[in-house]
Amino acid sequence: MIHSFIIGVNFTDWWKGRPVTLVDHIVTSLGIPRICAQCVITVFLFVIRLLSNLNSNAPLAIGVVYVFFIYANFWLTSLLSIVFCLKISNFHSRLFLYLRGVIAHRTVYLIVAAVLLSALNCLMPSFTAITDWMRGGTYNTTIPDQCMDYINNYYTYSYAIGASIPLIFYCISSAVLFTSLYHHTRKMKMSSNLSINLESYYSVMKFVFFTFIYNTIYFISHFLSILFYFFYGVDLNWLYIVLEFLPVLHSSYLIYRTAKLRSKMSKVFQNVMNSFF
Repeated sequence: MIHSFIIGVNFTDWWKGRPVTLVDHIVTSLGIPRICAQCVITVFLFVIRLLSNLNSNAPLAIGVVYVFFIYANFWLTSLLSIVFCLKISNFHSRLFLYLRGVIAHRTVYLIVAAVLLSALNCLMPSFTAITDWMRGGTYNTTIPDQCMDYINNYYTYSYAIGASIPLIFYCISSAVLFTSLYHHTRKMKMSSNLSINLESYYSVMKFVFFTFIYNTIYFISHFLSILFYFFYGVDLNWLYIVLEFLPVLHSSYLIYRTAKLRSKMSKVFQNVMNSFF
């Protein structure tokens, strides 16, 4: 619901020819894998329960799709942080200005690249594991437990590496942005200019900190669920349902901090209240 609202507002603005910023493009793209991840994990748990006693490839296929949306979420969140860093930070080095120009003119290409990296990250472990398994035996139409063990092992290493890369990019860009805002607000305080309003700077710093906490918890929780299955053979399926509420909280906070989205949301609430009263 929350993700659909963000996508709907930005898509409507684009459809009506209104100006859409780089951040709007990324936020809209970010909402799509978040919606899909919620739907896929619900279907995945239903299929797991329904086909628990059957030898079926359906859970594997759905699981790969879910992992794809998880990777897309990580990469697009990192891209959003990098764009914020380049747009807001007040550095003036040649490299920084060059990267700012690249982001400004190639945002769509970077979004596509993030999606392709996510697809590569989730498909390569499966193909590699299935290939290794087929070398040691005959091919069957259903994937047995031995091949599933291959895939789970490869996914453990793949997640540790593949999800860490966008997290590292996110941490670096967030640290640079937070440092830049901190030094800038400190200089403005020292200037003793009472007419300067620092609330907008504090708002961005709060958003950066909130997103950092969300991204870190989301990454660590998924990694722990994989480790539990890898070492103890325990499926923490309930944890995936809980984890998909974290992107909802992040999108809700994004609506609260974005003037356009906040205004649209207030109008929606007002129309709903008027229809009931």
